[in-house]
Amino acid sequence: MTEPVEIRVIGFGMGPQHVTPEAAAALRGCDYALAVQKGDDDPLLAVRQAVADAHGVELVVVRDPERDRSPGLDRAGYEGAVADWYDARLAAYRAVLDERGGTCAFLVWGDPSLYDGTIRIVRELGVTFDVLPGISAPQVLAARHGIVLHEVGRPVHVTTARRLRADVAGGQDNVVVMLTAGVDLDGFGDWTIWWGANLGGVGERLVSGRVGDVLDELVAAREAARAEAGWVMDLFLLRGPADGAA
Repeated sequence: MTEPVEIRVIGFGMGPQHVTPEAAAALRGCDYALAVQKGDDDPLLAVRQAVADAHGVELVVVRDPERDRSPGLDRAGYEGAVADWYDARLAAYRAVLDERGGTCAFLVWGDPSLYDGTIRIVRELGVTFDVLPGISAPQVLAARHGIVLHEVGRPVHVTTARRLRADVAGGQDNVVVMLTAGVDLDGFGDWTIWWGANLGGVGERLVSGRVGDVLDELVAAREAARAEAGWVMDLFLLRGPADGAA
């Protein structure tokens, strides 16, 4: 590399309003920030641009490699697709760092510790880095609904939509579900849901109640969030009925 490189992995929640004072100070001390662009029209890139602009930092943009998102992928296929995508993104990042050096910020939605691959990628780059925590989506979800994510003395299980049914079959009945790609709640009619989309951002929507009673409202709210913002990020807490039956 042209000169020593340091990376600061910075969680920014859902936008400038969620950037903590610690994260803001770290960002202002960076020479530039690095981000990927997903497609020709990437509304999420605009949020990263707003965060960088708010703290006077240049945003360097690279094109995000394509990833196999075929709905029929089994677990091995999914993990292989993610691995290939990581390798391609790693190469794109390394090219920028080789050219620029200096201190670079990686701006991460929510908190870098939760369902985000940035830390893994940065480790592969083999450079010095640190991590600044951000406000996570489950935190905002709980705050918006005014709830605690777990009942007294009970755990909360955090998983993905892809793994939801397997985890419920394994006994989980209080689940925060992330990385959704739609609404598939067949069989959960008697469960209680606390759902949110675009939390803290444009198009924010909230729905809660017995799944069987609010599902149509939830589907409509999800589409409304997408229509307003041009994109949708949603998650939910799903809690089983007292007798544990689905």
